[in-house]
Formats: sequence, structure tokens, C-alpha cells
Amino acid sequence: MSETLPKEKADIINGPLPRVIFYLALPILLENFLAFLVGFYDVILAGRLSEHATKAIGITSYVGWLASMLFGLVGTGTTALIARHYGEKKYTDANIFLNRSLSLAGVIGVIIAVAFYVAAPTLAHLLNMQGEAYVIAVRYLRFDSLGHLFSGMTFIGAAALRGAGNMRMPMYILGFMNLVNIVVSTVLVYGLGQNVGLAEDWVTTWGVDGIVAGTVSAKICGSLAMVACLIRGSGSLKWDSSKFGLMDEYVSRILRIGSLAVIDNGIVWIGQFFFLIIISRLEANPGESYVFAAHVIGIRVEAISFLPAFAWGLAASTAVGQALGAMKPERARQAGVVALKQCSVFMILLTIVFFFGADEIYRMMSDEPKVSAVGVPAFRFMALFQLPLAAAIIFSTSLRGAGDTRSPMIISFVGVVFVRLPVAYFCGVVLGWGLLGAWVGMFSDVCLKAGLYTYRYLWGKWTDLKI
Repeated sequence: MSETLPKEKADIINGPLPRVIFYLALPILLENFLAFLVGFYDVILAGRLSEHATKAIGITSYVGWLASMLFGLVGTGTTALIARHYGEKKYTDANIFLNRSLSLAGVIGVIIAVAFYVAAPTLAHLLNMQGEAYVIAVRYLRFDSLGHLFSGMTFIGAAALRGAGNMRMPMYILGFMNLVNIVVSTVLVYGLGQNVGLAEDWVTTWGVDGIVAGTVSAKICGSLAMVACLIRGSGSLKWDSSKFGLMDEYVSRILRIGSLAVIDNGIVWIGQFFFLIIISRLEANPGESYVFAAHVIGIRVEAISFLPAFAWGLAASTAVGQALGAMKPERARQAGVVALKQCSVFMILLTIVFFFGADEIYRMMSDEPKVSAVGVPAFRFMALFQLPLAAAIIFSTSLRGAGDTRSPMIISFVGVVFVRLPVAYFCGVVLGWGLLGAWVGMFSDVCLKAGLYTYRYLWGKWTDLKI
């Protein structure tokens, strides 16, 4: 039995699709940009300290990515199910899915925090860290693990809000987190006192520890802001502890969708970790970090490309889920196509900026000339693959919004195992092409995925899936 449809949601199902996608994507683009600034600013701070600090930041970003993938066990199912139930006008059930998801987020957050704290030395060792770099990385990873106790609430809350079509609140919360990170990290890295004209130091310098302290502070504040938002309520979504639970059909449906997404993301993460091991073996001399630092900087800057791609992908995901719930499969299929067309404008601009601005980008991000010498040629090569990257991200995200997590899992496995790793090792290590050779493997994988996702999205039968 359907319930009253909130007026602000009607346009997602019935409005002109290009306008719907565009206005759904804009707040997510701003949200992603603010999230990007957190990591980007951390890399700039680290680059001013040492290449070892930059290397530690790079490892933590991959560990943070793994955490977000594990939270995706809940988040993917939450977005798909809430979007589908909004399309069906079943808002009470949508709210139950929200609260079940928050229960799962708390449990997973504790597991992730403990696991990463314990595994920190092993992760640093596997990535060939030695001496000062090893000490910094372990301390950084353990400090950062505390933030995962809180970040699950933010991640899952945002996933639920997006499924309901509320793209603005996650943007506001990420903006708040970004402000906290910049202020706290800057104060703790450089100190506060005599360097700004005060008679004495009010806050002493923490060095690289100040960067991670700022990040953890931001995660705590973001979690508190998300909980406050949900207690107040957003449409039919509202924090309700009486609806918390871990053992019923609602939870099973969330995990059934999310489990394949986590396997998919796990395959990608494991592949990326082995990819990092390949990168760490490319240094000319033991104990150096120039190649690894160049890779971290390149990937962090290239993350700008992910901002519009994920923004339009998530916008399409919401439109797809609600259209399928409203029994409009053709509109659902068109959502991803419209999203890719709109996003392509950004990707073409980024291709031009990355290619011609590579030298200046690396000079800005690191004071070490050897890092720029390694990174600039690889970064220019990377610039040529922005459109395939957008297609892979938008179509895979749209498929997950429909509840199709099986095909992305298979495609990820094929790309990582049979393309990314063997090609990266052969070109980077065997042929001796260094970072450029390793990135040949990375973007061969991207092109394969773009082709397979496009085929599945345009001609597959995913619109018939029942979730």
C-alpha cells in the first residue's frame, strides 16, 4: 500500500530527465569536491614535511578506501532499497531500512577500527617501508583507525539520504568536516603561537601527527552532525532507536545486495594493494620514496576526475532506483546515458588541464625535483583516459543503484586479475618503464571496464531485477 508522495520527490520520478540528473548531481559534485579537499590538503601538508610523510598519507588513503568499501556492505544496499521504496511510495519501510543500516554501521565501524589498528605494522611492512617511513606509517595508521569508529554513521547516513533524493545534507556535512580538517591539521602541524605573533606557543607543532589528528577530528564532527540531522529528520527518514536491529529480513535484504558489492570492492582493493606493492618495488635505491610519492600525488590529483564521475553516477543511481520502483524501466536505463553525456564535458576539460598542467601540478605538490621527474610523464599519460574512467564509474554506479551488484563484481575481477596487475608488473618492472609502465596496467584495466560496463548497461537485463 503506497503512502503520500512528498512533493519534492515527485520530480525525480516524473521531471525532465536531463534537469533531474543535473540538479541531483550538483550537490554531490560539491560534496565530493569538499571530501577531495580533505585528502588533497593533507597531501600538500605532507609534501612540505618529507617524502616519507607523503608515503604515509598515501598508505592511509588506501586503508581509508578499504574502510569505505567495507561500509559499502551496508551503504550499497541502503541506497538501492531506499530509492526503490521511495519510487514505490513505501516511506515507512524506507525509514526501517535507514535505522537497520545505522545499526550495522556501528558494528562494522568497531570491527574496522580494531582490525586496522592491529594490522598497521603488517601493512607498512608489505609496502616495503623502512626506517623513518615505517615508524611514521604505523603511527599514522593506528591513529587514523580511531576515526573509523565514527565515519560509518556519516557514510551510511549519506547513502540513505541520497537514496531518498536528499543530496544537499551530505554536502553540508562534508563541508563542515572539511573546515574542521583544515583548521585542526594546520594548527597542529605548524603550531599556534609565536609563528603568528603571539608571545608564547599556545599549541606546539605535531608534525605529521597533526595531519591525522585533523582528519580524525573531522570524522568525529561529521558523525555527530549526521546523527543530529537524522534525529531531527529528513523527509520520512528519521533516527529511531526502536527500529534498530541486526537480525531480520530488512537486514538480510541490505546485506544480500551489499555482499556482492563488498566482494567487488574487495577485489578492487586487493588488486590496488598488490598494485601498490609493485609501485613500492620501482624505487631506484632501497629506502627511497620518490616513485611512491609521485604515485600518491598523481592519484590524489587525479581524484579530481572522480568528483564529477561519482557525482553523476550517484545522481543516476538515485534516478535509476526510484524509476524502477515507479515501474519505469526505460527511464531508468536512460538515466545513466544522460549522466555520462553531462559528465563528459567536465572530463574533457580535465584531460586538457592534466595534460598541459602536469609540470606545475607536481611543483605545487612537492618540493622534491626527483618526485616531479618521475611523476610528470606518467601523469600526462593518465590525462588521456578520463572519458573511459567516467563511463566505467557512471555505469557501474548506476547498475548498483538498480541492485545489480553481480555483474560489477565479475567485471572487477577480470580487470584486476587479468589486466591491471600483470600488465603493470610487465611494463613497470620487466620492461623497466617505472611508474609510467605501472600506470599502463592501471589504465588498460580502466578501458576494459569501460567497455564491459557500457555493454551491460545498454543491453543487459538489469531492469528486471527484483530486490
